[in-house]
Amino acid sequence: MATTTQPYHHGDLRNALVRAAVELLEEDGAAELSLRAAARRAGVSTAAPYRHFSDRDALLSAVAAVGYQDLAGRLTAAHPAPTTADDLAAIAIAYVQFALARPGLFRVMFAEPCDPTNPERVAATTAIHEYVKSIVQQTFPTAAPDAMADAVWALVHGLAFLHLDGKFDAISTGAVAERVRAAVHAILGASGSFAAPPAAQP
Repeated sequence: MATTTQPYHHGDLRNALVRAAVELLEEDGAAELSLRAAARRAGVSTAAPYRHFSDRDALLSAVAAVGYQDLAGRLTAAHPAPTTADDLAAIAIAYVQFALARPGLFRVMFAEPCDPTNPERVAATTAIHEYVKSIVQQTFPTAAPDAMADAVWALVHGLAFLHLDGKFDAISTGAVAERVRAAVHAILGASGSFAAPPAAQP
């Protein structure tokens, strides 16, 4: 894609750089992302990014925050107040589908070094953790909320990376959804939290 040469507005420089970085991730992955590359894509000098980002990790943290915010919105849209196994499965499916739809962004969020003190990143990750914790408190009222939230997140996150890394077939959207749904039902059924879904009739 050709580098844009449009002038930027000073107040929009930071957001322009973050948008440029996200575009580069979607095209080439994190390996090709740098402050210089983001500057070229945004149509600014290679020195301009340093007004807002001290180094590549700082830019990655800002990009990761965007990803966390997007993911949180998708999870809430999948089901804002889950009470059944199918509700939880819908949220898990949304999580995995996000990873498959935006693999470059997802890997930056979870597999690239980021600044743990970045306020946007901390706020975004906290929002997701609190959302998962609220689900746990509604559906597993007798469980330790933090520990169960970690367990639920680990299950879904593991499924996302297994599909993303090619360990599970991710070609068919329907097959992915069915695999994730079955895994959620299997775990919840084993825990006794929900009744297992009825067996399919022959």
